[in-house]
Amino acid sequence: MENMKLFITSNFADLFMKLLGAIVIFIIGKFVINNIMALVHKAMYKRKTDPMVHSFAVSCLRSLSYVILVIITASVVGIQMTSLVAILGAATFAVGLALQGSLSNFAGGVLILIFKPFEIGHYIEAAGHSGTVEGIQIFYTVLNTPDNKKIIIPNGELSNNSLINYSKNDKRRVDIDFGISYGDDFKKAISFLNEIAHSHEKVLKDDPITIRVKELGDSSVNITYRVWCRTADYWTVYFDSIEKAKEIFDREKIEIPFPQMDVNFNPKNMEK
Repeated sequence: MENMKLFITSNFADLFMKLLGAIVIFIIGKFVINNIMALVHKAMYKRKTDPMVHSFAVSCLRSLSYVILVIITASVVGIQMTSLVAILGAATFAVGLALQGSLSNFAGGVLILIFKPFEIGHYIEAAGHSGTVEGIQIFYTVLNTPDNKKIIIPNGELSNNSLINYSKNDKRRVDIDFGISYGDDFKKAISFLNEIAHSHEKVLKDDPITIRVKELGDSSVNITYRVWCRTADYWTVYFDSIEKAKEIFDREKIEIPFPQMDVNFNPKNMEK
C-alpha cells in the first residue's frame, strides 16, 4: 500500500500532464473531425453525390475518425499501442458477439446502398411503419411520418424483409370504390365518375381510365374508379375525386347506402 502511494506521489505530475495532454488532444481532434466532416459534406454536395451514399459514407467516416482519435488519445496517456491493439481486438471480439445484430444492420446498410430499393425522399412502408426516408446511417434508417414523427428502423430489417416503395415509379394508379343503392341508375353514376376523371387536370388521360361495376354487394352496387396520375399528385387526385363524387351524387339524388339494422318488436312476445 505504501509503495502504491509512493508511486502515485512520485508520478502524479507526469500522470497529470499526460492526462491533460490527452484531454487537449481529444478536444482538438473533435474540432478537426467536425471540420473535416463539414468539408466532406460540402465536397459531396458539390459533386452531387447520391444522398444515400452521402449519408452512409459520412456516418462511417465519422465513426472511424473517432476510433482513430481514441487510439491517439490513449497512446498519449501512455498506453502502449501493442497493448491497446490487443485490448481493442479482444473488445471487438466480445462486442461482436454481443452485437451481432448491429453487424447485421451495418451489412444491411451496405446492401441498401448497392441495390437501392429506396432513396432519400422516397415514401416507403416497411417493418410495420411508413414514412419519407430522411437519412441512412451506419446501423439504421430514419423515416419521417406525415404527422412529423421520427421512426428509426434497423437496416437489417429493411434489407431482409419486404417493403413497399410508393415513390419508385413516376406514376401511380388511384383506386377508389363507390357504392350506390340498387334503386339508382348505375350507368348514370358511371357517367358522372367519367366526367370527374376526364375533367381533373392531374389525371393522365393517355393512360387507361377504368370505371366499371366491380361487384353487387349486400346493400350496394359497388363501382370501381381507377385513374392514373403522377406519384406526387396521388393524394390530390384521390381526395378531389371523392369530394367531387359526393357533391355530384348529392346533387343528382344518387344514394350512397350505409349499413343499417332493422329491429322489429312483436307485441305478443313483449307481453310474455
